[in-house]
Amino acid sequence: MMTAIGLMSGTSLDGVDVALIETDGERVAAFGPTGYRPYTDHERGLLREALAQAVALTRRDARPGVIGEAERAVTMAHAEAVAAFLARNHIAREDIEIVGFHGQTILHRPAQRLTVQIGDADALAKAIRVPVMHDFRAADVAAGGQGAPFVPVYHRALAQSQSREGAVCVVNIGGVSNITYIDGAETLIACDTGPGNALLDDFMLRVTGQSFDGEGRLAAQGRPDADWIAHALQHPFFAQSPPKSLDRNDFASLSLPDMAPADGAATLTAFTAAAIARIVPLLPKRPESWIVAGGGARNPTMLGMLRERVAPASVESAEALGWSADAIEAQAFAYLAARGLQGLPLSYPSTTGVPIPMTGGVIAKP
Repeated sequence: MMTAIGLMSGTSLDGVDVALIETDGERVAAFGPTGYRPYTDHERGLLREALAQAVALTRRDARPGVIGEAERAVTMAHAEAVAAFLARNHIAREDIEIVGFHGQTILHRPAQRLTVQIGDADALAKAIRVPVMHDFRAADVAAGGQGAPFVPVYHRALAQSQSREGAVCVVNIGGVSNITYIDGAETLIACDTGPGNALLDDFMLRVTGQSFDGEGRLAAQGRPDADWIAHALQHPFFAQSPPKSLDRNDFASLSLPDMAPADGAATLTAFTAAAIARIVPLLPKRPESWIVAGGGARNPTMLGMLRERVAPASVESAEALGWSADAIEAQAFAYLAARGLQGLPLSYPSTTGVPIPMTGGVIAKP
């Protein structure tokens, strides 16, 4: 067993999640502590500017304009997150064998074999004085895979610890939503399903000045526009069979008609739930249970809307099972780093569409 730390900064742009696990790359022996370092308003603003500029990128190593500044901010934030985590939990850096560093995705265009995550792993390794594994997605995309989602192998390890009848779907609702479909030991299917919190968060910031709809309170006061949702679900992405993946901004062109803020929040929340449920006809069997992680797991309005869409299947949050809803992706990148060290696959034809099971990751040494 090895002690690994995972770091995740997702498409929600909220901050850096930190998690420690004990694993051999196959089994998770123990969950360690978790931590969180929020982005400042300035850092979040930089990242939003970088996302806007990234649409013009054609090379994954290019860092023009504000993108270079954003990369330095991301690297510093991750270094601070690790230092604070180790100090708070009285962990010696010598006891950590590997850190899995995802970085911040600013562009994901697998059809062009282009995926860009910013964050300087060499600088991070030197700052925290621990080996860092990074660049998890590049080999998959270069081989023709979607490069996402990458968490399914970890979802499978967690789900196999549960004794459940029938097919299970683990859903992560971050800026983008993705699912992992697990049916026994052999069947593993994964894909992005559509917008998670990204459209809703952007709407909330624009209309209310708040960065998200806390616990779905605003959406709970509104009425979803069913016609708008039905029209939005006509996007060709939803008819594609898995595996498939998205960029955070792929649905940014969707615009709501004039409506009250509560109705807008309700419509976008319901759209996220409907987009997740839309995957059901494309799966081998109808899932009997859904386990929800990510920021969306803390939104009871969103969970209620998902329950309505996938009934009679059960829908529960990851935390109800003792999993960490917030840190599950950080734990996953600790797990992926351990797998990378062992040369084990990180992605499969049924999860990213890559031709063969692919390992990946690059090590940066202190």
